[in-house]
Amino acid sequence: MSKRTFVYGATILLGANLLNRMLGFAYQYLIMINIGGEAYGLFNMVFPIYMLALVVTTAGIPLAIAKMVSEEVSLGRFANARSIFRLSLWLLSISGAIVSIVLYVLSPYISQRVFSDPRVFNVFLICTPAIFVVSVSSVFRGYFQGLQNMVPTAISQICEQIIRVAVGYTAALRLLGNGVEWAAAGLALGMLAGEVVGLVVIIFQYQRAKPKVTSEGLTATYSSRQILSRLWQLASPVTVGRLLATGLSSLDAIIIPLRLQAAGYTAREAVTLFGQLGGSAFTLLTFPSVFTFALATSLVPAISEAAVKRQLNVVRARSAEAIRLTILIGIPCLIILFYFSRPLTAFFKSDDIAPILRLLALGGIFSYIQQTTTGILQGLGKVHLPVLHSIIAAVIRIPALFYLTALPQWGLRGTAWTFTLGYFITACLNLMAISRYTGMPLDLQRFVLQPVFGGVGMLIVFQFMDPFFKGHVLGYLCEFVVGLTLYGIILLFNGGVTFSDLRRLPWIGKFLPP
Repeated sequence: MSKRTFVYGATILLGANLLNRMLGFAYQYLIMINIGGEAYGLFNMVFPIYMLALVVTTAGIPLAIAKMVSEEVSLGRFANARSIFRLSLWLLSISGAIVSIVLYVLSPYISQRVFSDPRVFNVFLICTPAIFVVSVSSVFRGYFQGLQNMVPTAISQICEQIIRVAVGYTAALRLLGNGVEWAAAGLALGMLAGEVVGLVVIIFQYQRAKPKVTSEGLTATYSSRQILSRLWQLASPVTVGRLLATGLSSLDAIIIPLRLQAAGYTAREAVTLFGQLGGSAFTLLTFPSVFTFALATSLVPAISEAAVKRQLNVVRARSAEAIRLTILIGIPCLIILFYFSRPLTAFFKSDDIAPILRLLALGGIFSYIQQTTTGILQGLGKVHLPVLHSIIAAVIRIPALFYLTALPQWGLRGTAWTFTLGYFITACLNLMAISRYTGMPLDLQRFVLQPVFGGVGMLIVFQFMDPFFKGHVLGYLCEFVVGLTLYGIILLFNGGVTFSDLRRLPWIGKFLPP
């Protein structure tokens, strides 16, 4: 049952994330075409600071909730799981309210002193209430994640994204006439509206599921002090890691526009390029992460459950399966992003970003592996290791980013190379740590050779078909379908994918012969 739950949960989140990413893809397209990269660049300058405040507020507690609830439920201690949820809800509601109020009061000072462009004031002001909303909703999502019930989270994320896209685009378009900074504020308003709706939806889901959980509860055996101590033990390394990641994003948002100006661009050109980098290149690069995010989210409780029962064979099997699936999906995504970088970026009216996307695509597979392996290490309780590995990568990446981005002959190309380098270092360190702590073998044939052979087949298809369909959207779609079909056939022949793998998939597997 746990195996089915793990796969089923990942599939549910994958479906929700895929739909959300499609909506986000359309949203990015509408923004870049009708509103422009400058407005998105202004919004993107604020977003890392907003995320930094959110990390300080939540302190890694949602992940700790998921792990603790999963452990308690697997041992049949349902009352303890409820106590963990209730205490966490009070804790994050209070911290979210305090941080939101403080930032709202300080927003005039922060917009003038922290950001390089004071036009972000309205964007930052609108983002501050969202910190409280996200803090509360993250408790519910962590609780359901610990129960390995991904449906409430999936439903709330879909509703959140629909409202974000509808409100954000409409508000930005209407406010564009008042200036680019007001259009950016419209994007922030959409984000706030989406978060509010997402919270309302997941609370409704909790109220529906509540009787089923409480009926199984017994007397709690943990005091509030014990719960807080355990939460802190698990959450503090995650907090440091997320602070580091968010701090690095904030640093990127400051360094990249400034160093582009040092490379010879004007301030407006630098902001526009930064907006295109995030709105076009990174939107495309992170699209395949809909799978790795779903996998990583499901892995934490699944690995925790096996680890607390000391089922090391199950831990090894689930870890290897997750990494293999990540690579199997990452390879064709990497090839499509690399080969079709020009038409994909042209779709966002960002033709100049095509060479940048090609370089980022080379590091994309390591970015996906990094996300999956981080989920495995967190499930194992080694929450400090991804933090340490990120620090090691950052020590190398940031000086390179500062230097290469300012070179006129490099510019954003230098930026892309530094991101690729950072993904590679972190992914390799995570893989070595998993192998060391679980004894999982790094199977070169299954992890690398089999998917690479399939990828070569895809490239041959693209090389042959592209001259006939070049410049036509339906032609590109036809190439994708034929290329992916050949990729799957090659994997079936070389053993990269087996019918046993396919039979384990929900909904699809039951139609396959035994």
